Amino acid sequence: MQNKLKTYLVGGAVRDRLLGIEVKDRDYVVVGATPKQMKALGFRQVGADFPVFLHPDTHEEYALARTERKTGEGYHGFSVDFSPEVSLEEDLLRRDLTINAMAEDASGKIIDPYDGLDDLRKKKLRHVSTAFREDPVRILRTARFAARFNQFGFEIATETLILMTEMVNNGEAGHLVTERVWQEWQTALAGSDPQIFIQVLRQCSAYQVIAPELDQRYDIDPATDENSGKHGELALAVAATLSPKGDIRFAALLCASTSLDAIAQPEAIEWGNHLCQRLSVPKNWQQLTQLAIQHHATCHQALTLDAGSLSSLLEATDAFRRPQRFDDFIIACEADFRARNNLSSEENCYPQATRLRQALALAAAVEVGPLIDQGLKGPAIKSALHDLRVQALELMTATKRIKDQPV
Repeated sequence: MQNKLKTYLVGGAVRDRLLGIEVKDRDYVVVGATPKQMKALGFRQVGADFPVFLHPDTHEEYALARTERKTGEGYHGFSVDFSPEVSLEEDLLRRDLTINAMAEDASGKIIDPYDGLDDLRKKKLRHVSTAFREDPVRILRTARFAARFNQFGFEIATETLILMTEMVNNGEAGHLVTERVWQEWQTALAGSDPQIFIQVLRQCSAYQVIAPELDQRYDIDPATDENSGKHGELALAVAATLSPKGDIRFAALLCASTSLDAIAQPEAIEWGNHLCQRLSVPKNWQQLTQLAIQHHATCHQALTLDAGSLSSLLEATDAFRRPQRFDDFIIACEADFRARNNLSSEENCYPQATRLRQALALAAAVEVGPLIDQGLKGPAIKSALHDLRVQALELMTATKRIKDQPV
């Protein structure tokens, strides 16, 4: 870099290194530069709203120092100044949290104008300035950071949570675009404590804005005294210990948020579909979630199902064509069962999983070739194949009945 240009490592890379976390992505801020100068040095511009450049060798991102001024509503309602006169301190001031508003120069010196180091030591997520209120995405980001750093004991500062609540009450959360909501949610689902993301959004009342379908599940059912929303939250926490896959965790959250007594009701499925479609949840996630909502009660009964019912469940979940998704379905159901019965840390407490996997292996071994050789077609093949699968499963269910007989 030319002498008059100053480059600093900023944001998450500085924060994570100080926390002892592996740094995966490095972002840099350049002070005193113009787009023309950056291009002359071989950088390639990729930012549309403001200049971000890729390093010619490392391809890491370098952004010109900038300030932002609120000019309208929502995420895009800002004007940006990226002139060479913008200082590092001014750039850091626009950031969301103090722990994200630190920089490191080429010598390794930490520049910390807003006490991010102190908040790292105190394990506090605190907003840098009241400009925090100008961007509703920061509500989601703070909830996500609370989930990510919960394992280290971090909590949101009281004044920051108050500010987030004020933003919701003032209607700012209503300007969040669904794509960004899902992006932040999906990232939170991949962490170790995804349930914290939901807890924070409920604390600041943002959950009722971005996910009213789920927020309503916290209303206690007077007939059953059941809080389906809280149960879903617990199942999500359990699912995070069973699988790293976000789609399984999301399916566990939604199926567990559905009362077992309501499974047969069409609205028990429709509210989940509505949420998924509104947030543009990926299709494969939607399909797994729908299966979990619709069939988790039957999955819990796997030990007592007869051969015909087992075969019907395998067919209804498309287990023969989608065995991996069926296994994901089982894990989501196990998370619901463990949460429902307070078995989050117990081992081997869901023998239904083993039974269903054995049932699939037995039934999938039935070959369709002989039926085709017999000249069967269409619905006739489907019916005959079902009967053969039931026969294959009869031995397993009969063995179970014999084992259960008193001696």
